[in-house]
Amino acid sequence: MSGIEDFSGKTISLVLGSGGARGLAHIGVIRELERAGAQIKAIAGSSMGALVGGIHAAGKLKAYEDWVCGLEQSDVLALVDWTFAGGGLIKGRKIIGKLEELVGDLDIRDLEIDFTAVAVDIDQGRELWLDRGPLFDAIRASIAIPGVFTPHRYRNRTLVDGGLLNPIPVAPTLRCMTDLTVVVDVNGPASRPQTQRPQEESAGSERRDGGMWDKLREFVDSFASDKQPSDTQPGLLAVMMRSLDTMEAAITRQHLAIFQPDLVVQVPKNACMVHEFHRAREVIDLGAQLARKAMERHHQAQGPQDA
Repeated sequence: MSGIEDFSGKTISLVLGSGGARGLAHIGVIRELERAGAQIKAIAGSSMGALVGGIHAAGKLKAYEDWVCGLEQSDVLALVDWTFAGGGLIKGRKIIGKLEELVGDLDIRDLEIDFTAVAVDIDQGRELWLDRGPLFDAIRASIAIPGVFTPHRYRNRTLVDGGLLNPIPVAPTLRCMTDLTVVVDVNGPASRPQTQRPQEESAGSERRDGGMWDKLREFVDSFASDKQPSDTQPGLLAVMMRSLDTMEAAITRQHLAIFQPDLVVQVPKNACMVHEFHRAREVIDLGAQLARKAMERHHQAQGPQDA
């Protein structure tokens, strides 16, 4: 008996973590849970976890998967609406508009699955659970990475990325009675140094044409006194993103220790960079592979009970 059979007919509370393009691994995990016969009854997500989770709760994950897997670097860049005001570099209207085209203008209470997106109210300094109202207001608020996306104004609140305070929001799912709680942490320990390097080198011409990360880095670093940071002295944007990853990883470890979910799928933090949405198929497949391994570990841990 494999670990897959352990999940047949089980109801699941699914917690999807923040992590930029690494969050595409959530799609692979969801596919494997469904293939194993699990029934996802509740989803809570931060940042990219809120985006994927909300789209799945709306029943449109296949349409999103097909679309994102067709993206090239130039397509990603075309979805960026730059701004010089508003507390961020990207407005986010283009990407939200495209997602609304794919999914529709929905209210959270009308979704097929209980759903909560987590954001942070920076005026009040606390996390906010968005479980009612327009779906894409909740998603836009939850993905507002400070310094990159402008904060989202919603109901007289200034909201930013939920991962700042709760990168793996287990608590919102506790109100739903299910058999198992599954957490997908996409800021897990690095698998090996520079896992993305071969892909980057094979796409050298595209990178020289100016990918989103290059544009962001050049723009942000233009405000620094040292316009050409060395390899041993990363630029302003790189430091900011590494700092956010480090903070979220520390909070994640604390929450895993406190809530002790039944199953944790960990995606290495160096699986891809936060902006590499053009690597969607690779990251989705990685999520599926890691989910299968996690389910097998769960089965082995339950072994004597199943004998």
